[in-house]
Amino acid sequence: MGNIPSNQPTEGNTPPDKDKPKDQQPQKKKWEPPLPTHVGKKKRRGPSAASKLPAVFPTTRCRLKLLKMERIKDYLLLEEEFVQNQERLKPEATREEKNEEDRSRVDDLRGSPMAVGTMEEIIDDDHAIISTASGPESYVSIMSYVDKDLLEPGCQVLLHHKTQSIVGVLQDDADPLVSIMKLDKAPTESYADIGGLEQQIQEIKESVELPLTHPELYEEMGIKPPKGVILYGVPGTGKTLLAKAVANQTSATFLRVVGSELIQKYLGDGPKLVREMFRVAEEHAPSIIFIDEIDAIGTKRYESTSGGEREIQRTMLELLNQLDGFDTRGDVKVIMATNRIETLDPALIRPGRIDRKIEFPLPDVKTKRHIFRLHTSRMSLNADVDLEEFIMMKDDLSGADIKAVCTEAGLLALRERRMRVSKADFTTAREKVLYRKNEGTPEGLYL
Repeated sequence: MGNIPSNQPTEGNTPPDKDKPKDQQPQKKKWEPPLPTHVGKKKRRGPSAASKLPAVFPTTRCRLKLLKMERIKDYLLLEEEFVQNQERLKPEATREEKNEEDRSRVDDLRGSPMAVGTMEEIIDDDHAIISTASGPESYVSIMSYVDKDLLEPGCQVLLHHKTQSIVGVLQDDADPLVSIMKLDKAPTESYADIGGLEQQIQEIKESVELPLTHPELYEEMGIKPPKGVILYGVPGTGKTLLAKAVANQTSATFLRVVGSELIQKYLGDGPKLVREMFRVAEEHAPSIIFIDEIDAIGTKRYESTSGGEREIQRTMLELLNQLDGFDTRGDVKVIMATNRIETLDPALIRPGRIDRKIEFPLPDVKTKRHIFRLHTSRMSLNADVDLEEFIMMKDDLSGADIKAVCTEAGLLALRERRMRVSKADFTTAREKVLYRKNEGTPEGLYL
Protein backbone atom coordinates (compact mmCIF):
# COMPACT_ATOMS: atom_id res chain seq x y z
CA MET A 1 0.00 0.00 0.00
CA GLY A 2 2.82 2.28 0.55
CA ASN A 3 4.57 1.17 -2.63
CA ILE A 4 4.76 3.56 -5.54
CA PRO A 5 4.59 2.17 -9.00
CA SER A 6 7.88 2.27 -10.78
CA ASN A 7 6.42 3.91 -13.84
CA GLN A 8 5.44 7.08 -11.94
CA PRO A 9 8.05 9.84 -11.56
CA THR A 10 9.31 10.74 -8.17
CA GLU A 11 9.31 14.20 -6.64
CA GLY A 12 13.09 14.75 -6.69
CA ASN A 13 13.69 13.05 -10.04
CA THR A 14 11.46 14.82 -12.50
CA PRO A 15 12.19 13.97 -16.07
CA PRO A 16 12.64 16.76 -18.53
CA ASP A 17 9.61 17.99 -20.23
CA LYS A 18 10.07 16.61 -23.70
CA ASP A 19 6.92 18.18 -24.93
CA LYS A 20 8.25 21.83 -24.53
CA PRO A 21 9.89 23.51 -27.52
CA LYS A 22 13.72 24.26 -27.52
CA ASP A 23 13.39 28.02 -27.17
CA GLN A 24 11.37 27.57 -23.97
CA GLN A 25 13.80 25.14 -22.40
CA PRO A 26 16.26 26.60 -19.68
CA GLN A 27 19.78 27.50 -21.08
CA LYS A 28 23.22 27.51 -19.30
CA LYS A 29 24.56 30.93 -18.22
CA LYS A 30 27.62 32.35 -19.99
CA TRP A 31 30.87 32.92 -18.00
CA GLU A 32 31.29 36.46 -16.77
CA PRO A 33 34.41 37.96 -15.08
CA PRO A 34 34.09 38.61 -11.34
CA LEU A 35 33.17 42.05 -10.18
CA PRO A 36 36.16 44.16 -9.11
CA THR A 37 36.69 44.49 -5.39
CA HIS A 38 36.85 47.83 -3.63
CA VAL A 39 39.54 46.80 -1.11
CA GLY A 40 42.59 49.09 -1.38
CA LYS A 41 43.23 51.81 -3.94
CA LYS A 42 44.52 51.18 -7.40
CA LYS A 43 47.76 53.05 -8.07
CA ARG A 44 47.70 55.12 -11.17
CA ARG A 45 50.69 55.12 -13.39
CA GLY A 46 52.25 58.14 -15.02
CA PRO A 47 52.31 61.78 -13.92
CA SER A 48 49.62 63.25 -11.76
CA ALA A 49 46.75 65.08 -13.36
CA ALA A 50 47.81 68.40 -11.76
CA SER A 51 51.23 68.44 -13.43
CA LYS A 52 50.07 66.84 -16.64
CA LEU A 53 49.80 69.16 -19.60
CA PRO A 54 46.50 69.06 -21.46
CA ALA A 55 46.36 67.08 -24.63
CA VAL A 56 46.63 69.15 -27.77
CA PHE A 57 44.31 68.47 -30.62
CA PRO A 58 44.52 68.08 -33.51
CA THR A 59 47.72 66.10 -33.62
CA THR A 60 48.62 66.98 -37.17
CA ARG A 61 50.86 69.87 -38.09
CA CYS A 62 48.71 72.91 -38.50
CA ARG A 63 48.44 76.50 -37.34
CA LEU A 64 45.79 75.58 -34.82
CA LYS A 65 48.25 73.34 -32.98
CA LEU A 66 50.87 76.11 -32.99
CA LEU A 67 48.44 78.59 -31.46
CA LYS A 68 47.48 76.05 -28.81
CA MET A 69 51.14 75.52 -27.84
CA GLU A 70 51.71 79.28 -27.60
CA ARG A 71 48.72 79.57 -25.25
CA ILE A 72 50.25 76.85 -23.03
CA LYS A 73 53.60 78.68 -23.02
CA ASP A 74 51.92 81.94 -22.01
CA TYR A 75 50.17 80.12 -19.20
CA LEU A 76 53.44 78.66 -17.87
CA LEU A 77 55.18 82.05 -18.01
CA LEU A 78 52.31 83.62 -16.13
CA GLU A 79 52.53 80.89 -13.48
CA GLU A 80 56.29 81.40 -13.06
CA GLU A 81 55.86 85.15 -12.68
CA PHE A 82 53.16 84.59 -10.06
CA VAL A 83 55.43 82.31 -8.02
CA GLN A 84 58.27 84.83 -8.16
CA ASN A 85 55.99 87.63 -7.00
CA GLN A 86 54.80 85.53 -4.10
CA GLU A 87 58.39 84.91 -2.99
CA ARG A 88 59.21 88.57 -3.29
CA LEU A 89 56.11 89.72 -1.42
CA LYS A 90 56.69 87.41 1.54
CA PRO A 91 56.80 89.12 4.93
CA GLU A 92 60.20 90.49 5.96
CA ALA A 93 60.24 88.45 9.15
CA THR A 94 59.80 85.18 7.25
CA ARG A 95 62.72 85.98 4.97
CA GLU A 96 64.91 86.97 7.92
CA GLU A 97 64.14 83.68 9.67
CA LYS A 98 65.10 81.77 6.56
CA ASN A 99 68.34 83.70 6.18
CA GLU A 100 69.17 83.16 9.85
CA GLU A 101 68.53 79.45 9.47
CA ASP A 102 70.80 79.30 6.44
CA ARG A 103 73.53 81.16 8.29
CA SER A 104 73.26 78.83 11.28
CA ARG A 105 73.62 75.83 8.99
CA VAL A 106 76.71 77.32 7.39
CA ASP A 107 78.18 78.02 10.84
CA ASP A 108 77.54 74.42 11.87
CA LEU A 109 79.36 73.23 8.79
CA ARG A 110 82.30 75.55 9.37
CA GLY A 111 82.56 74.88 13.08
CA SER A 112 82.80 77.44 15.85
CA PRO A 113 86.22 79.10 16.00
CA MET A 114 87.47 80.19 19.41
CA ALA A 115 89.73 83.13 20.15
CA VAL A 116 92.62 82.94 22.61
CA GLY A 117 92.93 85.56 25.33
CA THR A 118 94.66 86.21 28.64
CA MET A 119 92.92 86.30 32.00
CA GLU A 120 93.67 89.66 33.61
CA GLU A 121 91.44 89.66 36.70
CA ILE A 122 88.69 87.50 38.22
CA ILE A 123 85.74 89.63 39.38
CA ASP A 124 83.47 86.89 40.79
CA ASP A 125 82.47 83.31 40.07
CA ASP A 126 80.71 84.25 36.84
CA HIS A 127 82.62 87.27 35.48
CA ALA A 128 86.21 88.20 34.67
CA ILE A 129 88.32 90.71 32.76
CA ILE A 130 90.26 89.38 29.78
CA SER A 131 92.56 90.88 27.16
CA THR A 132 93.31 89.87 23.60
CA ALA A 133 96.09 90.75 21.23
CA SER A 134 93.76 92.48 18.79
CA GLY A 135 91.77 94.68 21.16
CA PRO A 136 91.35 96.28 24.59
CA GLU A 137 90.39 94.55 27.83
CA SER A 138 86.82 93.25 28.12
CA TYR A 139 84.45 92.39 30.97
CA VAL A 140 83.03 89.00 30.03
CA SER A 141 81.08 86.17 31.60
CA ILE A 142 82.41 82.72 32.50
CA MET A 143 80.40 79.73 31.29
CA SER A 144 79.13 77.37 33.97
CA TYR A 145 80.95 74.33 32.57
CA VAL A 146 84.42 75.96 32.85
CA ASP A 147 86.62 74.54 35.63
CA LYS A 148 87.03 77.48 38.00
CA ASP A 149 90.00 75.86 39.74
CA LEU A 150 92.12 76.27 36.61
CA LEU A 151 91.39 79.99 36.27
CA GLU A 152 94.07 82.31 37.57
CA PRO A 153 95.40 85.71 36.48
CA GLY A 154 97.74 85.38 33.54
CA CYS A 155 96.44 82.04 32.23
CA GLN A 156 95.39 81.48 28.62
CA VAL A 157 91.64 81.10 28.09
CA LEU A 158 89.42 80.20 25.13
CA LEU A 159 86.84 82.83 24.16
CA HIS A 160 83.62 82.55 22.19
CA HIS A 161 84.03 84.12 18.76
CA LYS A 162 80.93 86.31 19.11
CA THR A 163 80.23 87.04 22.77
CA GLN A 164 83.87 86.78 23.99
CA SER A 165 82.67 84.62 26.89
CA ILE A 166 85.18 82.27 28.51
CA VAL A 167 84.42 78.75 27.29
CA GLY A 168 87.62 76.90 28.21
CA VAL A 169 91.12 77.04 29.68
CA LEU A 170 94.35 76.18 27.87
CA GLN A 171 96.32 73.83 30.07
CA ASP A 172 99.68 74.35 28.35
CA ASP A 173 99.87 78.13 28.09
CA ALA A 174 103.38 78.19 26.60
CA ASP A 175 103.63 80.15 23.39
CA PRO A 176 103.92 77.87 20.32
CA LEU A 177 106.91 79.91 19.11
CA VAL A 178 108.78 79.04 22.32
CA SER A 179 108.14 75.34 21.73
CA ILE A 180 109.65 75.68 18.25
CA MET A 181 112.76 77.35 19.70
CA LYS A 182 113.60 74.32 21.84
CA LEU A 183 116.04 71.92 20.19
CA ASP A 184 114.82 68.32 20.25
CA LYS A 185 117.91 66.99 18.47
CA ALA A 186 121.42 68.18 19.24
CA PRO A 187 123.53 69.54 16.35
CA THR A 188 126.26 67.34 14.90
CA GLU A 189 129.02 69.96 15.20
CA SER A 190 131.50 69.55 18.05
CA TYR A 191 134.57 71.39 19.33
CA ALA A 192 136.74 69.25 17.04
CA ASP A 193 135.05 70.80 13.99
CA ILE A 194 136.19 74.30 14.99
CA GLY A 195 139.49 75.39 13.55
CA GLY A 196 141.55 77.19 16.19
CA LEU A 197 139.69 79.43 18.65
CA GLU A 198 141.21 77.61 21.64
CA GLN A 199 140.98 80.70 23.83
CA GLN A 200 137.34 81.36 22.88
CA ILE A 201 136.39 77.74 23.54
CA GLN A 202 138.05 77.86 26.96
CA GLU A 203 136.23 81.07 27.90
CA ILE A 204 132.79 79.80 26.89
CA LYS A 205 133.38 76.55 28.76
CA GLU A 206 134.21 78.51 31.93
CA SER A 207 131.19 80.80 31.52
CA VAL A 208 128.46 78.41 30.36
CA GLU A 209 129.30 74.73 30.74
CA LEU A 210 131.20 74.65 34.02
CA PRO A 211 128.53 76.52 36.09
CA LEU A 212 125.93 73.98 34.95
CA THR A 213 128.02 70.85 35.50
CA HIS A 214 130.11 71.81 38.57
CA PRO A 215 128.46 74.72 40.41
CA GLU A 216 130.21 73.73 43.65
CA LEU A 217 133.54 75.03 42.27
CA TYR A 218 132.18 78.56 42.15
CA GLU A 219 130.71 78.23 45.64
CA GLU A 220 134.07 77.16 47.03
CA MET A 221 135.71 80.05 45.22
CA GLY A 222 133.12 82.45 46.69
CA ILE A 223 132.06 83.99 43.34
CA LYS A 224 128.89 83.94 41.31
CA PRO A 225 129.09 82.35 37.86
CA PRO A 226 128.50 84.60 34.82
CA LYS A 227 124.89 85.01 33.76
CA GLY A 228 125.61 85.34 30.08
CA VAL A 229 128.20 85.89 27.39
CA ILE A 230 128.19 87.73 24.08
CA LEU A 231 130.09 86.55 21.01
CA TYR A 232 131.08 89.35 18.65
CA GLY A 233 133.30 89.69 15.62
CA VAL A 234 133.25 89.99 11.82
CA PRO A 235 130.95 87.64 9.90
CA GLY A 236 132.16 84.11 9.25
CA THR A 237 134.50 83.75 12.22
CA GLY A 238 132.62 80.87 13.92
CA LYS A 239 130.26 82.45 16.46
CA THR A 240 127.19 80.38 15.55
CA LEU A 241 129.37 77.30 15.02
CA LEU A 242 130.69 77.58 18.57
CA ALA A 243 127.11 77.87 19.91
CA LYS A 244 126.20 74.67 18.02
CA ALA A 245 129.19 72.92 19.56
CA VAL A 246 128.02 74.02 23.02
CA ALA A 247 124.56 72.59 22.29
CA ASN A 248 126.18 69.33 21.17
CA GLN A 249 128.42 68.95 24.22
CA THR A 250 126.05 69.91 27.02
CA SER A 251 123.05 67.91 28.21
CA ALA A 252 121.11 71.04 29.17
CA THR A 253 117.99 72.22 27.36
CA PHE A 254 119.03 74.44 24.46
CA LEU A 255 116.73 77.19 23.17
CA ARG A 256 117.87 79.04 20.08
CA VAL A 257 116.17 82.16 18.73
CA VAL A 258 117.01 84.87 16.23
CA GLY A 259 116.59 88.45 17.41
CA SER A 260 114.13 89.26 14.62
CA GLU A 261 111.74 86.56 15.90
CA LEU A 262 111.15 88.62 19.04
CA ILE A 263 109.69 91.46 16.94
CA GLN A 264 105.95 90.78 16.80
CA LYS A 265 103.07 92.46 15.00
CA TYR A 266 100.75 93.37 17.87
CA LEU A 267 101.52 95.61 20.80
CA GLY A 268 102.89 93.72 23.78
CA ASP A 269 103.47 90.41 22.00
CA GLY A 270 107.25 90.87 21.85
CA PRO A 271 107.76 91.37 25.63
CA LYS A 272 105.30 88.54 26.29
CA LEU A 273 107.34 86.20 24.06
CA VAL A 274 110.51 87.11 25.97
CA ARG A 275 108.80 86.32 29.29
CA GLU A 276 107.52 83.00 27.96
CA MET A 277 110.97 82.09 26.65
CA PHE A 278 112.64 82.63 30.02
CA ARG A 279 109.78 80.90 31.85
CA VAL A 280 110.10 77.77 29.68
CA ALA A 281 113.89 77.87 30.14
CA GLU A 282 113.44 78.02 33.92
CA GLU A 283 110.98 75.12 33.89
CA HIS A 284 113.43 72.96 31.91
CA ALA A 285 116.53 74.06 33.84
CA PRO A 286 119.43 73.63 33.47
CA SER A 287 119.07 75.38 30.13
CA ILE A 288 120.92 77.64 27.70
CA ILE A 289 119.30 80.40 25.62
CA PHE A 290 121.15 81.34 22.43
CA ILE A 291 120.00 84.64 20.86
CA ASP A 292 121.59 85.17 17.45
CA GLU A 293 121.70 88.61 15.79
CA ILE A 294 120.88 90.39 19.03
CA ASP A 295 121.40 93.77 17.30
CA ALA A 296 117.91 93.32 15.76
CA ILE A 297 116.33 94.36 19.10
CA GLY A 298 119.27 95.52 21.24
CA THR A 299 120.25 98.75 19.47
CA LYS A 300 120.82 101.98 21.36
CA ARG A 301 117.68 103.76 22.50
CA TYR A 302 116.72 107.08 21.02
CA GLU A 303 113.65 109.29 20.70
CA SER A 304 111.41 107.91 17.98
CA THR A 305 107.92 108.74 16.77
CA SER A 306 107.47 105.36 15.11
CA GLY A 307 105.26 102.90 16.94
CA GLY A 308 107.31 99.99 15.62
CA GLU A 309 110.57 101.39 17.01
CA ARG A 310 108.97 101.98 20.41
CA GLU A 311 107.70 98.39 20.46
CA ILE A 312 111.22 97.10 19.71
CA GLN A 313 112.56 99.19 22.59
CA ARG A 314 109.88 97.72 24.91
CA THR A 315 110.99 94.24 23.89
CA MET A 316 114.59 95.13 24.72
CA LEU A 317 113.55 96.55 28.11
CA GLU A 318 111.78 93.27 28.91
CA LEU A 319 114.96 91.41 27.94
CA LEU A 320 116.97 93.64 30.28
CA ASN A 321 114.53 92.91 33.08
CA GLN A 322 114.74 89.17 32.52
CA LEU A 323 118.54 89.21 32.45
CA ASP A 324 118.99 91.19 35.64
CA GLY A 325 115.67 91.66 37.43
CA PHE A 326 114.31 90.81 40.85
CA ASP A 327 113.89 87.14 39.95
CA THR A 328 117.05 85.07 40.00
CA ARG A 329 117.41 82.84 36.98
CA GLY A 330 119.62 80.18 38.54
CA ASP A 331 120.59 77.53 36.01
CA VAL A 332 119.63 79.58 32.94
CA LYS A 333 122.56 80.85 30.88
CA VAL A 334 122.32 83.27 27.96
CA ILE A 335 124.58 83.34 24.90
CA MET A 336 124.26 86.24 22.45
CA ALA A 337 125.91 86.75 19.09
CA THR A 338 126.28 89.85 16.93
CA ASN A 339 128.43 91.33 14.20
CA ARG A 340 128.01 94.93 15.38
CA ILE A 341 128.60 95.19 19.09
CA GLU A 342 129.16 98.95 18.83
CA THR A 343 125.46 99.48 18.00
CA LEU A 344 124.17 97.69 21.10
CA ASP A 345 122.69 99.55 24.06
CA PRO A 346 125.22 99.93 26.92
CA ALA A 347 122.61 98.74 29.44
CA LEU A 348 122.38 95.39 27.60
CA ILE A 349 126.08 94.51 27.64
CA ARG A 350 127.02 95.90 31.04
CA PRO A 351 128.48 93.56 33.73
CA GLY A 352 125.72 91.88 35.68
CA ARG A 353 123.78 91.07 32.54
CA ILE A 354 126.55 90.08 30.13
CA ASP A 355 129.59 89.23 32.21
CA ARG A 356 131.90 88.12 29.41
CA LYS A 357 132.50 89.53 25.96
CA ILE A 358 134.28 87.02 23.72
CA GLU A 359 135.82 88.45 20.54
CA PHE A 360 136.20 86.38 17.36
CA PRO A 361 138.97 87.93 15.23
CA LEU A 362 139.99 86.98 11.71
CA PRO A 363 142.04 83.74 11.73
CA ASP A 364 145.81 83.96 12.02
CA VAL A 365 148.30 81.68 10.23
CA LYS A 366 147.91 78.85 12.75
CA THR A 367 144.12 79.00 12.65
CA LYS A 368 144.12 79.17 8.85
CA ARG A 369 146.25 76.03 8.67
CA HIS A 370 143.85 74.22 11.00
CA ILE A 371 140.78 75.31 9.00
CA PHE A 372 142.35 74.30 5.66
CA ARG A 373 143.18 70.88 7.07
CA LEU A 374 139.63 70.42 8.33
CA HIS A 375 138.02 71.20 4.99
CA THR A 376 140.55 69.37 2.77
CA SER A 377 140.83 66.23 4.89
CA ARG A 378 138.33 64.35 2.70
CA MET A 379 139.29 65.93 -0.63
CA SER A 380 141.53 64.27 -3.25
CA LEU A 381 144.34 66.75 -3.99
CA ASN A 382 146.95 66.68 -6.73
CA ALA A 383 150.63 66.60 -5.86
CA ASP A 384 151.09 70.19 -7.08
CA VAL A 385 148.69 71.58 -4.43
CA ASP A 386 150.63 73.38 -1.71
CA LEU A 387 148.27 74.59 1.00
CA GLU A 388 151.04 76.52 2.76
CA GLU A 389 151.15 78.88 -0.19
CA PHE A 390 147.50 79.82 0.31
CA ILE A 391 147.86 79.90 4.10
CA MET A 392 150.73 82.42 4.00
CA MET A 393 148.94 84.80 1.61
CA LYS A 394 148.12 88.17 3.12
CA ASP A 395 144.37 88.36 2.69
CA ASP A 396 141.43 88.89 5.02
CA LEU A 397 139.81 85.49 4.67
CA SER A 398 137.53 84.35 7.47
CA GLY A 399 136.77 80.75 8.36
CA ALA A 400 133.64 80.79 6.21
CA ASP A 401 135.66 82.22 3.28
CA ILE A 402 138.20 79.39 3.56
CA LYS A 403 135.40 76.84 3.49
CA ALA A 404 133.96 78.58 0.41
CA VAL A 405 137.38 78.42 -1.33
CA CYS A 406 137.63 74.65 -0.75
CA THR A 407 134.06 74.06 -1.91
CA GLU A 408 134.50 76.20 -5.04
CA ALA A 409 137.74 74.39 -5.94
CA GLY A 410 135.96 71.04 -5.67
CA LEU A 411 133.13 72.29 -7.90
CA LEU A 412 135.59 73.50 -10.56
CA ALA A 413 137.24 70.06 -10.63
CA LEU A 414 133.83 68.39 -10.82
CA ARG A 415 132.88 70.60 -13.76
CA GLU A 416 135.80 69.19 -15.77
CA ARG A 417 134.98 65.62 -14.69
CA ARG A 418 138.13 65.33 -12.58
CA MET A 419 138.21 63.53 -9.26
CA ARG A 420 141.31 65.36 -8.02
CA VAL A 421 141.60 69.05 -7.25
CA SER A 422 144.56 70.92 -8.73
CA LYS A 423 146.39 74.05 -7.70
CA ALA A 424 144.75 76.03 -10.51
CA ASP A 425 141.34 75.20 -9.05
CA PHE A 426 142.33 76.63 -5.67
CA THR A 427 143.76 79.76 -7.30
CA THR A 428 140.61 80.41 -9.35
CA ALA A 429 138.36 79.68 -6.36
CA ARG A 430 140.32 82.09 -4.13
CA GLU A 431 139.99 84.88 -6.71
CA LYS A 432 136.24 84.29 -7.01
CA VAL A 433 135.70 84.35 -3.27
CA LEU A 434 137.72 87.55 -2.83
CA TYR A 435 135.89 89.19 -5.74
CA ARG A 436 132.49 88.37 -4.24
CA LYS A 437 133.60 89.45 -0.78
CA ASN A 438 134.66 92.86 -2.07
CA GLU A 439 131.33 93.11 -3.93
CA GLY A 440 133.06 93.32 -7.29
CA THR A 441 134.87 96.57 -6.56
CA PRO A 442 138.23 96.62 -8.44
CA GLU A 443 141.21 96.99 -6.15
CA GLY A 444 142.87 100.39 -6.20
CA LEU A 445 139.89 102.24 -7.68
CA TYR A 446 139.09 104.09 -4.45
CA LEU A 447 142.15 105.28 -2.54
